[in-house]
Amino acid sequence: MNEMVPMHGFAPLPDVSGGGVSASLSRRAKAAIVVRLLLNEGADLPLEDLPDDLQIALTQQMGAMRLVDRDTLSAVVAEFATELEQVGLSFPAGLAGALDALDGKIGHQTAARLRKQAGVRQFGDPWARLRELGPEALLPVLQNESVEVAAVMLSKLPVALSANLLGRLPGPQARRITYAVSLTSGVTPEAVDRIGLSLATQLDAQPKRAFDTDPVERVGAILNSSTSLTRDDVLTGLDETDQGFANAVRKAIFTFGNIPSRIAPRDIPRILREVAQEKLVIALAGAEAAGFAASRDFILENMSGRLADQLREDMEAAGKIRPADAEEAMSEVVDTIRQMEQSGDLLLIVEDEDEG
Repeated sequence: MNEMVPMHGFAPLPDVSGGGVSASLSRRAKAAIVVRLLLNEGADLPLEDLPDDLQIALTQQMGAMRLVDRDTLSAVVAEFATELEQVGLSFPAGLAGALDALDGKIGHQTAARLRKQAGVRQFGDPWARLRELGPEALLPVLQNESVEVAAVMLSKLPVALSANLLGRLPGPQARRITYAVSLTSGVTPEAVDRIGLSLATQLDAQPKRAFDTDPVERVGAILNSSTSLTRDDVLTGLDETDQGFANAVRKAIFTFGNIPSRIAPRDIPRILREVAQEKLVIALAGAEAAGFAASRDFILENMSGRLADQLREDMEAAGKIRPADAEEAMSEVVDTIRQMEQSGDLLLIVEDEDEG
């Protein structure tokens, strides 16, 4: 039997000189013995990663073999173990393996160019990549694809994710796609793989965003942490330049003055438990001079009467508050509210479009 090139994933097993029990076995036969033994032991071997010709050669070799005695098995395993012990370092096979190993370590554009030049597919299982993405990333693709492709997409994604996506589509489109799912029984595995590869490539071809949030959120977050004077000045300038953008930023901003309109009364006690008592006293004591008397009153009215009376006494004892100290204390209250919102512990009320 002709000897084959050592299979990817298996070190070459040289013939044993001197008449050993495995001396007459080819490398192909030895590889088949090792694979059969590992499969018997329950090992999960990624044989599908082998080139097609090696998968065929391995299958043909295993089909041609019958029984192997214990002495031969022991000799082959010993040779295989010896070869493994002599391996100091292994590299991924081919450019595809190298690109996978360097994923995230080299530039996205460089990796894409190398794959294109070498004709290397980017995904072993493109559907595994798609299943990792959320509905926000998948929805635009689903909306722009044909009904047939959308039907295959929903059939391959997890049920919960597919249901989420379907619920976000307009009724007529959702019904057309749902009906098309009933027609997918004749779709071949090769077609499904091609569709998945096309979708995954399409998503990964989208340019990388430099920022995780949109401009409105970024400007709103900056102005949230700015002083009232700076915030008002910037918003006035934005009104003159782009009033639509300025209005959107206003909706993204949350200040001490927004507490009565954006916080549910029942949430006030929970928020106050997260704010240091001395900071709360300073914020409330300096609120009226800063133009936020309505927020102060809203907070005091939505807590226990006993605690409200205690706070009023502390505010009176604090005397006149410096504007800078009041600004800092009110910012700490706002930061606490924002942190609770981001962690999911608090839901802000969304103001109507016609509210200023």
